[in-house]
Amino acid sequence: MGLPGTPMKTRILPIEPSAVPWGLVRELAAGLVRGAIMAYPTETFYGLGAAGFSRRAVKKIFRIKGRDAAKSLPVLASDMDMVRALSADLPPAFLALAGEFWPGPLTLVVKASSRLPDHLAGPGRSIALRIPPVAWLRDLVGEMNQPLTATSANRAGQKALSDAEDVTDLFSGKVDIIVNGGRTPGGQPSTVADLTGERPRILREGAVPTDRILAALKA
Repeated sequence: MGLPGTPMKTRILPIEPSAVPWGLVRELAAGLVRGAIMAYPTETFYGLGAAGFSRRAVKKIFRIKGRDAAKSLPVLASDMDMVRALSADLPPAFLALAGEFWPGPLTLVVKASSRLPDHLAGPGRSIALRIPPVAWLRDLVGEMNQPLTATSANRAGQKALSDAEDVTDLFSGKVDIIVNGGRTPGGQPSTVADLTGERPRILREGAVPTDRILAALKA
């Protein structure tokens, strides 16, 4: 960590996303729990990760991105046990959609547990979460034993990045770690569905098309 106002030294860690060593997963988890900020590849674009329970680290994500403080951050969970711990209740629509599309690029907004830290809660005490299909990310979040922020690695309002070199150009000196997994698939970001009301609402159509979501709900 550098002095205030000075660039930090960013570690660039090349990986093969399909075969990340367990030792590296543990090292990354320990660094995140201590407050590190990480750029990392997902199944769509690169994301910016902080340990969700660290208020200081989460606030730093907002500063780095220039993100509106009123917009909460989505998070990754390792498994359904973590999802249940973060949520107040899971409606039937959640069970239908999670059962059909998780692990995968579908973010579900549900009512948050009363134990969820305020800095991680969204409007109306909600939380936006998903379980990723990338195995090493699930292992990482499980090792952290807390959610990982999953906002896109970009400046607020700019395009999401799928090229590791673009991520390095933008965030070197601003984050502690850049996990270089090469070029990610890109395409569309995760679809976001709000399940906190009487009826599910699509907040952002993305990698999972709306018609597939509607079909899963009808089934």
